[in-house]
Amino acid sequence: MFFDLRVNHCVVFMVFYAASFFLLNFSYHFMRTRVKICGFTRAEDAACAAGLGVDAVGLVFYPPSPRNVDIEQAVEIVNALPAFVSVVALFVDEQESRIREVLERVPIDCLQFHGDEPAEACRQYGKRYMKAVRMREGINIASLALQYHDAAGLLLDAYHPGAKGGTGSRFDWNRIPGDCTLPIILAGGLDENNARQAVQAIRPYALDVSSGVEVEKGVKDALKMTAFIREVNEGDRIII
Repeated sequence: MFFDLRVNHCVVFMVFYAASFFLLNFSYHFMRTRVKICGFTRAEDAACAAGLGVDAVGLVFYPPSPRNVDIEQAVEIVNALPAFVSVVALFVDEQESRIREVLERVPIDCLQFHGDEPAEACRQYGKRYMKAVRMREGINIASLALQYHDAAGLLLDAYHPGAKGGTGSRFDWNRIPGDCTLPIILAGGLDENNARQAVQAIRPYALDVSSGVEVEKGVKDALKMTAFIREVNEGDRIII
């Protein structure tokens, strides 16, 4: 009887240990897919997105873009956000003085460089930054990951010769390497109809959407944002 109890205790301990090991390793290896919604122009849309669980909102400081915001708009949008929602400022080959002006007046958590900025220009502000990569033919992601080794991530977007992003076009996801040393943020042509597929096929760190959740450029749609975030979460759930 004593031997049986001792064996049973041993079995219970082994099961407990195995379960703990699995849970620890599972929590280490599994990470939910983050969601960034870019191109907000209205505070109410950003507040709605935050309520839906978005991780980051993107503000575009690029005058040619229909989603461009000035500093006053940006401050209003940021003030509408609750705690723990990151604010990303997008620039395209912008002058250093302008970027510093924005940083002085708008609470920004992360910079996104969407032009041809070299790594030295991206890192000079003492802020976390992402480098956008427009996926033209012949692009070398591994080489870029080395150049921008201190970036918080590489944002992969569709290439269009006449635009710097926000085109709503998708590129061939098969071109994304599976062993990139930096977190991959997938952008370009995403919406509620392919968000789940993107999560399952690519397993990116995050998805970045803009036109796919809009009723018109710069105006977000609550139902589309809801559906997009739901599909991302569903993609994660199925992978589990």
